[in-house]
Amino acid sequence: MSIFSFLLGEKKKTATVAKERLQIILAHERDSRLPPADYLPALQRELVAVISKYVNIGSEDIKVNLERGESLEVLEVKIEIPQASSV
Repeated sequence: MSIFSFLLGEKKKTATVAKERLQIILAHERDSRLPPADYLPALQRELVAVISKYVNIGSEDIKVNLERGESLEVLEVKIEIPQASSV
């Protein structure tokens, strides 16, 4: 670690920032005790909006699913990215 990175801080990668934001959203939703049907469609729309800035995808290319167990909740996000056609 250099003195500059210590003083100025290191720039976080986009994936790390997105993961932290998603964890905050899920923690907030878990605390508010809303049923998953209330926030999963909104989460899916927001994911489409963010990912479509970088890759050409539609809402049908992202599936969001929440499974609840006795002591565990699993959020599954499946993203199908179309193959780039080589011309």
